[in-house]
Amino acid sequence: MSEINRSLKAKPRTEDFGSAGARRLLRSGQIPAVIYGKKDPVHIALDAREFTNKMRHFSETALLKIAVGRKHYEVLLKDYQEDLMRGEIKHVDFYEVTRGQALRTLVAVVLKGSPIGTREGGVLDQVLHEIEIECLPKDLPDSIEADVSHLEINQALHLSDIKFPETIKVLEDMSRTVASVKGVKAEVVETAAEEEAAASVSEEE
Repeated sequence: MSEINRSLKAKPRTEDFGSAGARRLLRSGQIPAVIYGKKDPVHIALDAREFTNKMRHFSETALLKIAVGRKHYEVLLKDYQEDLMRGEIKHVDFYEVTRGQALRTLVAVVLKGSPIGTREGGVLDQVLHEIEIECLPKDLPDSIEADVSHLEINQALHLSDIKFPETIKVLEDMSRTVASVKGVKAEVVETAAEEEAAASVSEEE
Protein backbone atom coordinates (compact mmCIF):
# COMPACT_ATOMS: atom_id res chain seq x y z
CA MET A 1 0.00 0.00 0.00
CA SER A 2 1.43 3.40 -0.96
CA GLU A 3 2.07 6.17 1.56
CA ILE A 4 -0.50 8.33 -0.28
CA ASN A 5 -3.26 5.79 0.34
CA ARG A 6 -2.23 5.55 4.00
CA SER A 7 -2.55 9.30 4.61
CA LEU A 8 -5.70 11.22 5.55
CA LYS A 9 -6.49 14.84 6.29
CA ALA A 10 -8.95 15.86 8.99
CA LYS A 11 -10.34 18.89 10.77
CA PRO A 12 -10.53 19.15 14.57
CA ARG A 13 -13.99 19.07 16.18
CA THR A 14 -14.34 21.14 19.33
CA GLU A 15 -18.11 21.64 19.42
CA ASP A 16 -21.46 20.58 17.96
CA PHE A 17 -21.22 17.01 19.24
CA GLY A 18 -24.10 14.57 19.54
CA SER A 19 -26.38 13.00 16.94
CA ALA A 20 -27.58 16.33 15.55
CA GLY A 21 -24.03 17.55 15.02
CA ALA A 22 -23.06 14.25 13.41
CA ARG A 23 -25.96 14.52 10.95
CA ARG A 24 -24.91 18.06 10.03
CA LEU A 25 -21.36 16.84 9.37
CA LEU A 26 -22.57 13.99 7.18
CA ARG A 27 -24.77 16.34 5.15
CA SER A 28 -21.74 18.58 4.56
CA GLY A 29 -19.70 15.70 3.11
CA GLN A 30 -17.72 14.92 6.26
CA ILE A 31 -17.54 11.97 8.65
CA PRO A 32 -17.31 12.34 12.44
CA ALA A 33 -14.42 10.33 13.88
CA VAL A 34 -12.46 9.84 17.10
CA ILE A 35 -8.78 9.04 17.69
CA TYR A 36 -8.34 7.05 20.91
CA GLY A 37 -4.97 6.85 22.63
CA LYS A 38 -3.24 7.26 25.98
CA LYS A 39 -4.50 10.82 26.33
CA ASP A 40 -8.01 12.22 25.94
CA PRO A 41 -9.87 11.18 22.76
CA VAL A 42 -9.34 13.51 19.79
CA HIS A 43 -12.55 14.35 17.91
CA ILE A 44 -12.09 15.02 14.20
CA ALA A 45 -14.00 15.32 10.94
CA LEU A 46 -12.82 13.37 7.89
CA ASP A 47 -13.51 14.21 4.27
CA ALA A 48 -16.11 11.60 3.30
CA ARG A 49 -14.98 11.26 -0.31
CA GLU A 50 -11.29 10.88 0.57
CA PHE A 51 -11.93 8.32 3.32
CA THR A 52 -14.38 6.27 1.25
CA ASN A 53 -12.00 6.14 -1.73
CA LYS A 54 -9.00 5.15 0.37
CA MET A 55 -10.78 2.84 2.79
CA ARG A 56 -10.75 -0.10 0.34
CA HIS A 57 -6.95 -0.10 0.63
CA PHE A 58 -7.00 -0.32 4.44
CA SER A 59 -6.58 -3.52 6.41
CA GLU A 60 -6.97 -3.93 10.17
CA THR A 61 -3.20 -3.71 10.51
CA ALA A 62 -2.54 -0.88 8.05
CA LEU A 63 -0.66 1.90 9.84
CA LEU A 64 -2.36 5.15 8.82
CA LYS A 65 -1.29 8.77 9.15
CA ILE A 66 -3.85 11.45 9.91
CA ALA A 67 -2.97 15.14 9.63
CA VAL A 68 -5.11 17.35 11.88
CA GLY A 69 -3.87 20.87 11.28
CA ARG A 70 -0.17 20.84 12.20
CA LYS A 71 -0.47 17.70 14.29
CA HIS A 72 0.08 14.23 12.88
CA TYR A 73 -1.19 10.96 14.32
CA GLU A 74 -0.16 7.40 13.50
CA VAL A 75 -3.19 5.19 13.95
CA LEU A 76 -4.88 1.89 13.25
CA LEU A 77 -8.45 1.72 12.00
CA LYS A 78 -10.32 0.37 15.03
CA ASP A 79 -13.96 0.36 13.94
CA TYR A 80 -16.51 2.12 11.77
CA GLN A 81 -20.28 2.42 11.44
CA GLU A 82 -21.80 2.08 7.99
CA ASP A 83 -25.29 2.81 6.72
CA LEU A 84 -25.71 -0.03 4.22
CA MET A 85 -28.98 1.36 2.87
CA ARG A 86 -27.40 4.72 2.00
CA GLY A 87 -23.96 3.30 1.24
CA GLU A 88 -22.18 5.77 3.52
CA ILE A 89 -19.83 5.67 6.50
CA LYS A 90 -21.42 7.35 9.54
CA HIS A 91 -18.61 7.23 12.12
CA VAL A 92 -15.00 6.04 12.43
CA ASP A 93 -12.86 5.09 15.42
CA PHE A 94 -9.05 5.08 15.26
CA TYR A 95 -6.48 3.83 17.78
CA GLU A 96 -3.30 5.89 18.13
CA VAL A 97 0.00 4.03 18.27
CA THR A 98 3.26 5.31 19.70
CA ARG A 99 6.36 5.15 17.53
CA GLY A 100 9.08 3.09 19.19
CA GLN A 101 6.63 1.34 21.52
CA ALA A 102 5.57 -2.25 20.83
CA LEU A 103 1.90 -2.93 20.18
CA ARG A 104 -0.24 -6.04 20.18
CA THR A 105 -2.74 -6.70 17.43
CA LEU A 106 -4.34 -9.39 15.30
CA VAL A 107 -2.97 -10.00 11.80
CA ALA A 108 -4.69 -11.92 9.02
CA VAL A 109 -3.16 -15.19 7.80
CA VAL A 110 -3.19 -15.47 4.01
CA LEU A 111 -2.63 -18.86 2.37
CA LYS A 112 -0.26 -18.89 -0.58
CA GLY A 113 0.18 -21.52 -3.26
CA SER A 114 -1.78 -24.47 -4.63
CA PRO A 115 -1.35 -27.60 -2.46
CA ILE A 116 -0.21 -30.83 -4.08
CA GLY A 117 -3.05 -32.60 -2.30
CA THR A 118 -5.79 -30.54 -3.94
CA ARG A 119 -4.51 -31.58 -7.35
CA GLU A 120 -4.97 -35.17 -6.20
CA GLY A 121 -8.59 -34.65 -5.15
CA GLY A 122 -8.09 -33.30 -1.63
CA VAL A 123 -9.76 -30.25 -0.11
CA LEU A 124 -7.81 -27.36 1.44
CA ASP A 125 -9.19 -26.26 4.83
CA GLN A 126 -7.93 -23.04 6.46
CA VAL A 127 -8.27 -23.48 10.22
CA LEU A 128 -6.54 -20.32 11.47
CA HIS A 129 -7.50 -17.01 9.86
CA GLU A 130 -5.68 -14.54 12.13
CA ILE A 131 -3.03 -14.55 14.84
CA GLU A 132 -2.00 -12.20 17.63
CA ILE A 133 1.44 -10.65 17.31
CA GLU A 134 3.57 -8.03 19.06
CA CYS A 135 5.89 -5.65 17.24
CA LEU A 136 6.88 -2.03 16.74
CA PRO A 137 4.44 0.04 14.65
CA LYS A 138 6.97 0.40 11.83
CA ASP A 139 7.29 -3.40 11.56
CA LEU A 140 3.56 -4.15 11.49
CA PRO A 141 2.81 -6.40 8.48
CA ASP A 142 -0.42 -6.13 6.49
CA SER A 143 -0.76 -9.91 6.75
CA ILE A 144 1.19 -13.12 7.33
CA GLU A 145 1.68 -15.39 4.32
CA ALA A 146 1.55 -19.15 4.83
CA ASP A 147 2.85 -21.31 1.96
CA VAL A 148 0.67 -24.41 1.58
CA SER A 149 1.91 -25.50 -1.86
CA HIS A 150 3.81 -28.50 -0.43
CA LEU A 151 0.88 -29.99 1.48
CA GLU A 152 -0.28 -33.43 0.39
CA ILE A 153 -3.52 -35.19 1.36
CA ASN A 154 -3.84 -35.62 5.15
CA GLN A 155 -1.00 -33.20 5.82
CA ALA A 156 -1.23 -30.00 7.86
CA LEU A 157 0.69 -26.74 8.20
CA HIS A 158 1.33 -25.48 11.74
CA LEU A 159 2.46 -22.09 13.00
CA SER A 160 5.85 -23.62 13.78
CA ASP A 161 6.26 -24.36 10.05
CA ILE A 162 6.00 -20.68 9.09
CA LYS A 163 9.10 -18.50 8.93
CA PHE A 164 8.14 -15.24 10.64
CA PRO A 165 10.12 -11.98 10.38
CA GLU A 166 12.52 -11.49 13.29
CA THR A 167 10.87 -8.11 13.93
CA ILE A 168 7.61 -9.64 15.20
CA LYS A 169 6.75 -11.87 18.15
CA VAL A 170 3.95 -14.40 17.73
CA LEU A 171 1.72 -14.59 20.81
CA GLU A 172 0.17 -17.95 19.96
CA ASP A 173 0.74 -21.65 20.61
CA MET A 174 3.13 -22.54 17.78
CA SER A 175 1.64 -26.03 17.53
CA ARG A 176 -1.70 -24.62 16.31
CA THR A 177 -2.83 -25.83 12.88
CA VAL A 178 -3.03 -23.14 10.21
CA ALA A 179 -4.36 -25.24 7.33
CA SER A 180 -4.70 -28.85 6.21
CA VAL A 181 -5.56 -30.86 3.14
CA LYS A 182 -8.25 -33.48 3.69
CA GLY A 183 -9.23 -36.34 1.45
CA VAL A 184 -12.76 -36.09 0.04
CA LYS A 185 -13.80 -39.34 1.80
CA ALA A 186 -12.55 -38.02 5.13
CA GLU A 187 -14.52 -34.83 4.56
CA VAL A 188 -17.73 -36.80 3.91
CA VAL A 189 -17.27 -39.03 6.98
CA GLU A 190 -16.59 -36.01 9.20
CA THR A 191 -19.68 -34.19 7.94
CA ALA A 192 -21.85 -37.27 8.49
CA ALA A 193 -20.51 -37.64 12.05
CA GLU A 194 -21.32 -34.00 12.80
CA GLU A 195 -24.87 -34.39 11.46
CA GLU A 196 -25.38 -37.58 13.50
CA ALA A 197 -24.17 -35.84 16.68
CA ALA A 198 -26.50 -32.87 16.02
CA ALA A 199 -29.44 -35.24 15.51
CA SER A 200 -28.68 -37.01 18.81
CA VAL A 201 -28.69 -33.70 20.67
CA SER A 202 -32.04 -32.76 19.12
CA GLU A 203 -33.59 -36.08 20.18
CA GLU A 204 -32.38 -35.66 23.77
CA GLU A 205 -33.95 -32.20 23.92
